[in-house]
Amino acid sequence: MRALAAGLPVLQPARLRDPEWPGRLRELGAEVGVVVAFGQILPRAVLEAPRRGSINVHGSLLPRYRGAAPIQWALIRGETVTGITTFQMDEGMDTGPLLLQASTPIGPEETAGELAARLAALGAQVLVETLERLDSLTPTPQRHADATLAPRLKKTDGHLDWTRPARELVNLARGCNPWPGATARAPAGTLTIWRAAAVPCPPGAPPGALVTAAHDLAIATGEGALLPLEVQPENRRPMPWPDYLRGVRLASGARFTTP
Repeated sequence: MRALAAGLPVLQPARLRDPEWPGRLRELGAEVGVVVAFGQILPRAVLEAPRRGSINVHGSLLPRYRGAAPIQWALIRGETVTGITTFQMDEGMDTGPLLLQASTPIGPEETAGELAARLAALGAQVLVETLERLDSLTPTPQRHADATLAPRLKKTDGHLDWTRPARELVNLARGCNPWPGATARAPAGTLTIWRAAAVPCPPGAPPGALVTAAHDLAIATGEGALLPLEVQPENRRPMPWPDYLRGVRLASGARFTTP
């Protein structure tokens, strides 16, 4: 919309492998192409349409977290540092030579949506610097042996398995916020947990049981307890955990299961 408002040409091919598409791109006479959050592998002919090829802005410190959901998986895996990478694109999935990188710490309670907003601003800065220094930068091949993958999230990736440690489930909720949400089956129906904390758990509590922990009602896990902070019942608005408990009148011993 902003490009249209600025009077810039906007091309939207029905198919990326349309044989006429690379030629239309070459007609623009671009020196370099920039790809951000596209989510598909571009054909070589498209990547090479600009005279100096194409550059990608990626939301991780490559070669870690190659794929469509690097921000989400970094949080789900409990990373404390991430960043932005610009690299020369090839036909692989985020496999091209590195140009510039900038790192940033991940906040202990930061969600994927919040981190994405910060990385968008950082990515713009790194891209501008990359383009300004393009003549002097030496592309560095990636260490493919160090690569990890970040595939596109599915709804089932947000299912809470109460046998896992509470810290891992907290990270899952962070990584699945704002989509697809970390979900559990509660006595009152499906519940999405948007924010949570890990707290100590009374010994012997079965995973998924509602227990008194840290002076609050929390959910026992395979290690520790998960204290929900913000939840959303099915077909309702998000709400604080205490408000949810008052509405459904749950007590210690109630069970939460995996969807």
